[in-house]
Amino acid sequence: MPSLLLVGIIVALIVLGYVMGRQRAVATVSGDARRLHSLPSYYGAYVALWCGVPALLLVAGWLIAKPQLAEWALVAALDPQTLTQLSGSEIGLMVNNIVNLATGNIVSGEPTAEMIRAAEAYQGMARISQIAMSVVALALAILGIVLGRRYISPQLRARNTVERFVSIVMIIASLIAILTTAGIVLSLLFESLRFFQKVPLHEFLFGLSWSPQTALRADQVGSSGAFGAVPIFMGTAVITMIAMLVAVPIGLFSAIYMSEYAGPKVCATAKPILEVLAGVPTVVYGFFAALTVAPFFRGFGEGLGLDVSSESALAAGVVMGLMIIPFVSSLSDDVMNAVPQSLRDGAYALGATKSETIKQVIVPAALPGIVGSVLLAVSRAIGETMIVVMAAGLAANLTVNPLQAVTTVTVQIVTLLTGDQEFDSAKTLAAFALGLVLFLVTLTLNIVALRVVRKYREKYD
Repeated sequence: MPSLLLVGIIVALIVLGYVMGRQRAVATVSGDARRLHSLPSYYGAYVALWCGVPALLLVAGWLIAKPQLAEWALVAALDPQTLTQLSGSEIGLMVNNIVNLATGNIVSGEPTAEMIRAAEAYQGMARISQIAMSVVALALAILGIVLGRRYISPQLRARNTVERFVSIVMIIASLIAILTTAGIVLSLLFESLRFFQKVPLHEFLFGLSWSPQTALRADQVGSSGAFGAVPIFMGTAVITMIAMLVAVPIGLFSAIYMSEYAGPKVCATAKPILEVLAGVPTVVYGFFAALTVAPFFRGFGEGLGLDVSSESALAAGVVMGLMIIPFVSSLSDDVMNAVPQSLRDGAYALGATKSETIKQVIVPAALPGIVGSVLLAVSRAIGETMIVVMAAGLAANLTVNPLQAVTTVTVQIVTLLTGDQEFDSAKTLAAFALGLVLFLVTLTLNIVALRVVRKYREKYD
């Protein structure tokens, strides 16, 4: 039985268990639900948990362990004399070829008779294990329904049990998020420390030349490379600043207009149209920047006698700013609409005009949300890659001139990790150092924004 079909059957049994548990609870009190400790829906959820949790855990565990168990079984089934002649990587390649042969995928090389026999054995083993797992999972689900219904009584604290289970699930989800974040940070730190063993920290943070190279020979020109990341940081800051100069005023003024001046019909039309910008793929923005905006700025600059590069920070920043306008406008609009009407009425009662009310009451009261939207926009701008690649180029130039080509941290990370890389070279490890710096910058922005939010929340709550 396919795994997807099995999960569907288990879900159907969970629904059946919920219905049966609810009916069983009502039947135990002759239809008078007031005599039950919990609502009937909690008894249904109680039986559904008995039915679904063990069966779904079994399926999930089997799907996770299946590849490793299959590899162990295949290695055990191969000829020991063949295994002694192969290295660990060659054994792994043979196992992958056998699995691909059994599943009908592409095999590297001509399969041998031994591989064909192993593939046939693998197919039979996979079929038997799938059937056994399906039978056990369905048996657990049915047994869960039977046991769950058996324990139902008017005194059963079904609500306590269900809510305790939900609390455990939430705790596990929180721990997964925390552990994932910790894993990301630790992986960045570990690889960054390996990089800083090869390149001094001060050279990376304060060096003015970025040219990561990996030499094939010791006497090759540029064998040591240059890992001064200041040009990359400067390019990231220039493009982000241009993007925010475009997005923040336009987004904030749009939010003020839609929140305080526009009528309901205008808002119902303008806001969805504005939010469409957030759903456009970034590669489309990259094409727009490279084919329309960059030539326009180059031609306009040449008309003024300026030297504008065909790939410039200005073109990338402007298009990026257009892309992140919805992040500022939509969130700021929602925050301003959430400001209590009593604040507006109080300002009007004191003789304030609409513009004075907006400047002195609404915007300060909504400032925590506005700061959050701007921070989200900054993070989006810092992490953008495609627009920069297509409109600003890959050149790591140390300049604050928006008319010149620059590059950003994310673009360099992608460039360094593209293709087959050797994770013992400073060139590849530099990507992790750049990622660590980017993480620390984003963390600093979050801390600053959190302090601003807390300060003004205490004032206006």
